[in-house]
Amino acid sequence: MDLQYQLKAGSYCLYDMRETPSAITGERRCRLRTELVAIAFDLVTGQVHEHGSPTRIHAWALCTRRRLRAAGDWDQADSIVVVSGPLPVDEINKCLGIRGYCRRMFQRLASLPHGKLQPHAHSHAHGAHGAYGAYGAHAGRHQSHQGQQRRAA
Repeated sequence: MDLQYQLKAGSYCLYDMRETPSAITGERRCRLRTELVAIAFDLVTGQVHEHGSPTRIHAWALCTRRRLRAAGDWDQADSIVVVSGPLPVDEINKCLGIRGYCRRMFQRLASLPHGKLQPHAHSHAHGAHGAYGAYGAHAGRHQSHQGQQRRAA
């Protein structure tokens, strides 16, 4: 895996692991620093399309969906899902390194711990998707289905 996120001082830093660490600091250059991470992926295949800051990824997904729909490819447009929030670093890195992992992570999204808190500090539930947002045609259906189940209980 060439790209890897690490949590540094409460921010997500993206590193290229092919880079040689600095001779002075012993650290690699942080290519991206962001408070939250977003991942755009294909819901059917789990393939990652884009990842990075939520603002950029949501804009990319919106433009890509519009372009696909204009070309008549509604199914492909609807299969683009964006997940954003304080995701656990190991889950983000698995999405980047394991083909199709995003789809499995999305299915477990509600049960994932907060990515910036220690495991023992996570003591309350956050609702259907925890502290995360999931966006896309299928994501909305998933969220409303979860809400219906919660109301029925």
